[in-house]
Amino acid sequence: MRKIIYLLMIFSLFMLPLQAMPNDTDLKKMIGRMLVVGFDDATIDERSTIVKELQRYELGGVILFDRFYKEKNHIKNISSSAQLQILTKELKHYAKKPLLIALDQEGGMVARLKARDGFAQTPSAFSVSKMPLVSAKEVYSQMAQMLNSNGINCDFAPVVDLAVNPDNKVIVGLERSYGKESATVTQYAHMFMEALAQKGIISVLKHFPGHGSSLGDSHQGFVDVTNTWSEKELEPYQNLINAKRVSMIMSAHVFNAKLDTIYPATLSYATNTTLLRHKMGYQGVLVSDDLQMEAIARFYSLKETVTLAINSGIDMLLFGNQLSHTNTDEIIETILAQVKSSAISFERIAEANERINKLDFHP
Repeated sequence: MRKIIYLLMIFSLFMLPLQAMPNDTDLKKMIGRMLVVGFDDATIDERSTIVKELQRYELGGVILFDRFYKEKNHIKNISSSAQLQILTKELKHYAKKPLLIALDQEGGMVARLKARDGFAQTPSAFSVSKMPLVSAKEVYSQMAQMLNSNGINCDFAPVVDLAVNPDNKVIVGLERSYGKESATVTQYAHMFMEALAQKGIISVLKHFPGHGSSLGDSHQGFVDVTNTWSEKELEPYQNLINAKRVSMIMSAHVFNAKLDTIYPATLSYATNTTLLRHKMGYQGVLVSDDLQMEAIARFYSLKETVTLAINSGIDMLLFGNQLSHTNTDEIIETILAQVKSSAISFERIAEANERINKLDFHP
């Protein structure tokens, strides 16, 4: 009798309903929700490529830039507050589902809303870290209000990299870090995040698992932090995860043999799932840094990049279309083919969509 009951239990497990693979049109939309893409226009209408992509694929997000990367005098998406407000309103109008309208507004050297275009200037993280907390809070409250009034609902910031390497050019040299002590970084990053949250803006911690110890710039090529990185660089992430304040984290493209002897962090299951998910307990959305950076694009094909990234635990893939251009149709068709061949499981796509759908998209 006991054996019969056991067999019935096993049979019932196989009879549990599994999420069925949708048709290609719906699957492409699920893949589209996992993309954050850049585009070249400051004004859009129903004929614009980005509008057609928003409606065909129900993209998860767009990223805005003020100028082109290689043509600093050429306006890309942002020229003034009045223009930006119209653009963000149109993006929301054309999007069929809630849309992340994102940019990098850290303050200091990394700011897409610049004083030159009539926006209020925000000090660098390093400068803010020297202010009394009450002053820092006011700085970030004003910045959050500026983002909100211009239709931005996601900021790829704050940087929680520790300034552990004084020779680091891309983080420390640009004053993007609050300091080398995790308590200081946690405190000011938390203040930044709270200010954004009060205006309905999603913040994104970056660059996991730590870029502050690097010597190189992943925009330009391979960056190895194996001999300079330490577990201390995880502390701000762990502190903020424990405080249940983190909706999104951005991966770094750094290679760290202490965590993965083969792949850089963005493509590493050991880093993104074993460490961040299982060990550190993070349950939110993980977005890649720009997959067109040379640290990735020079060494991996598009098929390899999207397959490794998604399988590693990345939920949203960022293609900024600043450093190069990747066709959205090609990205989606590539991922679709990988899912249908089982190189990427449908369960991984469904899991990413579930996390994305839980984001608090501000209207």
